[in-house]
Amino acid sequence: MSNPSKAQRRDDARAQALKLREEQQRTAKRQRTVAISLLAVGLLVVGGIVFWIFSNMPEPAPDFSEVEDPLGSVSAPATATDAGGIRVGQDGVAGDDASGDDPIDVVVYSDFMCPLCGAFEQLNGPTLTELRENGEVVVEYRPVSILDRYSQGTEFSTRAATASALVADQDPETFVAFTEALFAGQPAENTQGLSDEEIATIARDAGVDEAVAAAIEDGSYVEGDDSFEPWVLAASEQASRDFPDGFGTPTILIDGQNLTDLGVDWRIEGALEAAIEQVRG
Repeated sequence: MSNPSKAQRRDDARAQALKLREEQQRTAKRQRTVAISLLAVGLLVVGGIVFWIFSNMPEPAPDFSEVEDPLGSVSAPATATDAGGIRVGQDGVAGDDASGDDPIDVVVYSDFMCPLCGAFEQLNGPTLTELRENGEVVVEYRPVSILDRYSQGTEFSTRAATASALVADQDPETFVAFTEALFAGQPAENTQGLSDEEIATIARDAGVDEAVAAAIEDGSYVEGDDSFEPWVLAASEQASRDFPDGFGTPTILIDGQNLTDLGVDWRIEGALEAAIEQVRG
């Protein structure tokens, strides 16, 4: 067998090189295709994760700071007043302010995370209940949420006030008992507050209807068009406007007169009742 010529060896080398280059190009093309496919899948996965995150983020709370009439722009509990309160008369039913002759109106602004509100309820709640049951006063509860910043992002103030609004609307006979129980089980500031499940347990223990307690437990009470969360936030905004020199809780009005302006310290036992009698004249 004759040895290949120099020209033939050169042509064979070129053919081999061409074949090798074509194989490299095919391999590179396959790698690019795989890389592009993986990138596309990766982008789809990342996009899906981003979409899931944004679709599952809670809706931002409505801002009423620029709304001319906050309370007039939201749906309120059926038992609520135009001023953002729940009036309770002699029979202890939310929305029923029937009472004795010429009762004194007592308005109580409170936040369920406010420790001073808890102290007010502990010291003066029984007095107001006795006076109300005797037909001497009508109590208007105005739940607000100004202390969400003290519940580590769980918005306990808003959730508790919204739960109370739901009870006032759906089971008005148990509103007072539920409100008292919420303060009795009040969490400390700078904690996560109470979970929806814990609020629901309090509701059940207070005799609240099971359907209402279940709505609190599963969180649906703060979702959708039927939620009274916007009403709570609107009432809180209105309260801040009602006291342009500064608003805090608890704030107590007796026939429209601020207890502070009357020079009354509600922390002194008997002072609130004396102030009511003073206003009664």
